Amino acid sequence: MPSGSSRCHTTVLVSMVAWVVKTTVEIADSLFEEAKACAESRGVPFRHLVEEGLRTVVQRQQKPTGRFRLRDCSFGPVGVGRKVTWAEMRAALYEGRSE
Repeated sequence: MPSGSSRCHTTVLVSMVAWVVKTTVEIADSLFEEAKACAESRGVPFRHLVEEGLRTVVQRQQKPTGRFRLRDCSFGPVGVGRKVTWAEMRAALYEGRSE
């Protein structure tokens, strides 16, 4: 490395599970240090932490998103107390406003 330049990535060899596959991954030094410390604190090899992270990302993409369902915030069986027409509701909402 030329003098005066700073290294900002760490090259890591990662071995995958089912069969031995080694690949080189460039990771920012700060992230590498955090991940290494995390793996040490959990008592697992760095490789295990990388595999866990990759599985999480892959599984997140594979899950169907499903439709958004709005939580039921109704007043229950009683509701607002009586049936209200749209005209009455609109009048109450706009009461005091000039048209």
